[in-house]
Amino acid sequence: MEEEIFYSGFVSVIGRPNAGKSTLINYILGEKVVITSDKPQTTRNKIQCVYNGENSQIIFLDTPGMHKPKHKLGEKMVKAVDESLNEMDAILFVIDVSVPFGKGETMLVERLARLSTPVILVMNKMDLVDEDLAREKTEKIKEKLSPESIHYISALYGNNLVDLLGELENLMPEGPKYYPEDQLIDQPERFVVSELIREKLLNYTQEEIPHSVAVEIMLMENREDQDLIDIEAVIYVERESQKKIVIGRRGKLLKKVGQEARRDIENLLGSQIYLDLWVKNQKDWRNRERFLRELGY
Repeated sequence: MEEEIFYSGFVSVIGRPNAGKSTLINYILGEKVVITSDKPQTTRNKIQCVYNGENSQIIFLDTPGMHKPKHKLGEKMVKAVDESLNEMDAILFVIDVSVPFGKGETMLVERLARLSTPVILVMNKMDLVDEDLAREKTEKIKEKLSPESIHYISALYGNNLVDLLGELENLMPEGPKYYPEDQLIDQPERFVVSELIREKLLNYTQEEIPHSVAVEIMLMENREDQDLIDIEAVIYVERESQKKIVIGRRGKLLKKVGQEARRDIENLLGSQIYLDLWVKNQKDWRNRERFLRELGY
């Protein structure tokens, strides 16, 4: 019996902050594996997410949104995007069609135009705009970039994703199965747990707070003789005033963050958890190289 050919490859998902890259990946995988929010630069790490087809495997690289860095953390995020463009089998260039075309898109278009890797243009958030407006934006991009194809989608609702996924599978070369079928992400559970906590903080804080927050898991272990996992996490902020905001009046905001994070973490781990959250002030942590390395950036 002839052995069936297997196809596999790597696809970088890039775009400006808040273009919907993580939402797109979560929908394709059918499960929430990367966090989302309406705050720019939600994704900080380069994360490999695994899609398994009948005879294919696509490794999606969820990358931080391209932006002008203002600190060492920002520099690391931009570097992650640059590195993701090398040796890819395809690039998904995700555009938020609901906002005006800006300098950030222009910068990315010019960068992608110099690559030999196939670029698929993904016009996202079509549920928010008129199709004519989206096509006008497409024509502006095509003045400098010749994409392999163009897809008009809504990652939030999954509109028109079947054709996009089919094209990606056709672009993949023959290759091995890089990850087992039950693995959806290349990061350890501790990382995913810390990200779920950070997501809730993003949802409930405003202005400079979302960008000033980091989460570190200090303890994660099964409690003896119980179906219960104890998790201790530290939330770092950069100023004492931010610490007070994250805790909230009488601890209300921190309690709400803990309740919502606990629900998502229990779904992830398939077990009840006891979640203990602490808030600490770590001055200017985004510019401290050693601290960034300790957090995995």
